[in-house]
Amino acid sequence: MHTRKTPTTALAGASLALALAGCGQLPATTGTAQTVEPPPAQATAAASPTKALDLLDTIPVKGRAPETGYDRDKFGSGWTDTNDNGCGTRQDILARDLVSVEYEGAEKCEVASGVLPYGPYTGEENIKFDADGGYDLALDTEHIAALGDAWQKGAQQWTETRREQFANDPANLMMVDPSLNRAKGAADAATWLPPNKAYRCTYVTKQTMVKAKYDLWMTAAEHAKITDLLTNCTIGTKGRQR
Repeated sequence: MHTRKTPTTALAGASLALALAGCGQLPATTGTAQTVEPPPAQATAAASPTKALDLLDTIPVKGRAPETGYDRDKFGSGWTDTNDNGCGTRQDILARDLVSVEYEGAEKCEVASGVLPYGPYTGEENIKFDADGGYDLALDTEHIAALGDAWQKGAQQWTETRREQFANDPANLMMVDPSLNRAKGAADAATWLPPNKAYRCTYVTKQTMVKAKYDLWMTAAEHAKITDLLTNCTIGTKGRQR
């Protein structure tokens, strides 16, 4: 095993400016909704509530199909190397979302530690990650549109290759607190939203764009909830993307 290598301060600063939305480790949530505003660097022009609201009109509304036959392995066995850089998707997302990254080995593939600048589900800032630090310093790789939810809304009919692509799509992934990841499970926006209210606009925006990209449908309750949220995002000021 090689010595961990730390990027320069300049590189860490550049990474912070480019950091995408993620979520970090906190003690077990108390269930109290937070309202911490996300930093401007975590909103992207491509992911706007207005664009998502337009896309929402193209998404079919149907009932939820049975969960029969669902298995995580139906979406590929583990993380794949979708961009041919020699690293699995989880490592790519860790490197994307964290700053002050240290790697195991000179190949700079396996992330050993780093700092998540902002946890969108919680609003906490500067969350430490350590791959060898146990649960209290862990992060989960979260599917914004959950695999189990996708299975019941169109993915059963996909090829194995397309399901693997969906499970490893960076647009549908971010690093999150393990407790909140498990609390969400396979829920859609009708039954689960981030405790951090300030992030909800971004959350449903990204979820809508992913579902439109992969031709997934929504339930009536889900569609109505997202419509309400996105409409308020485009006309209000609280929780709005910046």
